Amino acid sequence: MKPVSNTPDWVLAALETRRQQNLMREAVTLQSPQVPHTHINNQPFTAFCSNDYLGLANHPQLIKAMQDAALQYGVGGGSSHLVCGHLAPHQALEDALADWLGYERVLLFSTGYMANLGVISALAGKQRPVLQDKLNHASLIDGAMLAQAPLRRYLHADVTSAEKRLSKSNQAGLLVTDGVFSMDGDIAPLTSLSGLASQHDWVFMVDDAHGVGCLGESGRGAMALAGLTSAHVPLLVGTFGKAFGTAGAFVATSHDFADYLTQFARPYVYTTSMSPAMTGATLASLQLIQGEEGQVRRAKLAEHIVYFRQRMQVLPVELMPSNTAIQPIVLGDSQRALRVSEQLRSLGIWCTAIRPPTVPVGGARLRITLSAAHSHADLVLLCDALERVLAVDLCC
Repeated sequence: MKPVSNTPDWVLAALETRRQQNLMREAVTLQSPQVPHTHINNQPFTAFCSNDYLGLANHPQLIKAMQDAALQYGVGGGSSHLVCGHLAPHQALEDALADWLGYERVLLFSTGYMANLGVISALAGKQRPVLQDKLNHASLIDGAMLAQAPLRRYLHADVTSAEKRLSKSNQAGLLVTDGVFSMDGDIAPLTSLSGLASQHDWVFMVDDAHGVGCLGESGRGAMALAGLTSAHVPLLVGTFGKAFGTAGAFVATSHDFADYLTQFARPYVYTTSMSPAMTGATLASLQLIQGEEGQVRRAKLAEHIVYFRQRMQVLPVELMPSNTAIQPIVLGDSQRALRVSEQLRSLGIWCTAIRPPTVPVGGARLRITLSAAHSHADLVLLCDALERVLAVDLCC
């Protein structure tokens, strides 16, 4: 007897629409650590889609630090930071991050999504609007929606468009941008945006999830690359799941803002703290990023970026204007992006096709991400495969 489905028709219809539009998403299971040479479905691949930009996710020093922290403090936070979940490793990491980034305080969050939801929903509201870049991460947009704040969006990285929006508002609020844009790889015009925020008495917030660890002096991110300090960017959000190679997030800010968020940022107040074991690993990662090994890895990543862009210049494809680890190749329609991704897999290259609604309609792409853990031979393999696949695809 065939089982009776209790799934509503509207759910089935939405799924079918996604299938028809080549937009269905599915998880794949890796059978190895987060390293360039991985196994998926028992097949070997060289992966170019991880955000492990510095190649620290499987670093032995992080593994040991996590084990040591777990032995001393356990693996669970046990409670929220404000009940009994704020352990010594949390405080040590907050202090180290604040000192490194030049801020008075740092608050830890379990994920970057929660950090952005927490900060924006606490600071924005019906009387405090939010102005955001058109291509900001979904978590930033959702934070404004959660706050029920008036939300305006300016043209991507367009300071003139942002200024027009600010000038039309009769209420001061929150000006928010990514530091490095996750799907395009370009860097926001932080200096100009900071000046606009100051001129109009708005609070400036930067989510530098993809820049911290990789860019600027000692890896302090896009803000440091632009020569900005905490005086220019009152609220800096960063994550540990990318260059740090661990998990979790933080907001760096002033004592006053930190006290305010401690009272009103609901994802901070009502969520169990991140694992003290993970916190120990993240502190070890920070020390690597700050030291000589971090410099070496950033330099290697920069070499990979230069080589990749030089090789891609000869191909008749749209390469985004990015000097970061994120190197997207825009292919247009979703079906083509899926086809090229599958052809690369047949050559041992794993690079996921990114499609709407993650990117705009007509902007489906290969979001190629480079890592310091890649070898030069890996880059040669990738570029040779792209030349071969794209040459065939363009002929068809």
